[in-house]
Amino acid sequence: MLIYISAQIDATGSAFVSFLEWDYLVGAIVGFVVVAAYCIAGGFLAAAWTDMFQGSVMLLCLVMLPVVAYLSLSNADTIYAGLQVIDPGLVSIWGAGGLTLINVCIVVGMLAIGLGFLGSPQVFVRLIAIRSNGQIHRGKWVALLFTILVDFSAVSIGILGRYLFTEAGVQPDAVLGNGAQNVLPEMVEYTFPPWIVGLYVAAVLAAIMSTVSSLLVMAAGSLTHDLYGRVFNPGLGDAAAARLCRRVTLAMAALALSLAITISVLSPERTIFWFVIFGWSGIAATFCPMIILSLFWSGFTERAAIASMVAGFSMTIVSKFVLQELEVAGPYFAALETMPPSFLFALLVGWLVSLAWPTESLQTRYRADLDDLISRSGF
Repeated sequence: MLIYISAQIDATGSAFVSFLEWDYLVGAIVGFVVVAAYCIAGGFLAAAWTDMFQGSVMLLCLVMLPVVAYLSLSNADTIYAGLQVIDPGLVSIWGAGGLTLINVCIVVGMLAIGLGFLGSPQVFVRLIAIRSNGQIHRGKWVALLFTILVDFSAVSIGILGRYLFTEAGVQPDAVLGNGAQNVLPEMVEYTFPPWIVGLYVAAVLAAIMSTVSSLLVMAAGSLTHDLYGRVFNPGLGDAAAARLCRRVTLAMAALALSLAITISVLSPERTIFWFVIFGWSGIAATFCPMIILSLFWSGFTERAAIASMVAGFSMTIVSKFVLQELEVAGPYFAALETMPPSFLFALLVGWLVSLAWPTESLQTRYRADLDDLISRSGF
């Protein structure tokens, strides 16, 4: 969680550098202060409401940019041909080199990013907090439509940016910054008058801050209520828990800020994409296989759930810092990124541990706890 939060704070500093030419450190601290303030003041409810407004701003800006940029082109019908001239791999479904094992690994690795939505805590907690099954059904279609529009728009911005700002024989990094991650601010400045740039600064920061707030609230709540409140101080009252949760939120935000600044100093050539994907993969590989197995397999056990989470977390680190450094297989693991091997390993460990030690299943235990709660409630 801290890695993912620090990646978002790092992106905040970079966004201020790209859009407003601020100092990186100032931008990172401003983002930290704003998010920490409203998380401490409002908790989960503040995070939920701000997510809704921030998501709306992000959707509007991302959809509007490629549409306006495309309509402003006098030669829009030559985009495909232009990309083919720049690099034939840009118009091939498998990329440069065609159907090769390394390109297949890249495609699988990019597709696997979506696995993180299948149970990551900052996403899952929204489902837990929803009021009714009817709202889950309605929210499903909202989420699908939002994701399709945002992803399509983001990819379209990348395509148009490559067409407009690069040429054959020139690496995109030389024009659009490290990892070509400056394509959004470059496209905004190319398409809109300066006074609209502020709206896009807000959109980028909205995307970052909604993620940071979700993670902070969820992580602080887990430490306060699930760990301290249940294990070390079962008698913790609501008022005391709220005060403690605010302190934990501030401490975690400060740790994430420190980590972001440290990495910016130690790894100036990093890309925001790598930083974010590493944190996202760690969260997803730790929690999502456990969530999937517990929902769809009645034989999944509590012991296996713990083993699956430990396996997913550990394999994320091993995959990034060991497997990707292997002499022969390393490039293929690097193309896959950390999600596929970590996710599959966690699923496999959960399955094997359940078969090896078939104790009481999670579903049976949940059913027994629910029956006990109902009986004690008098219903």
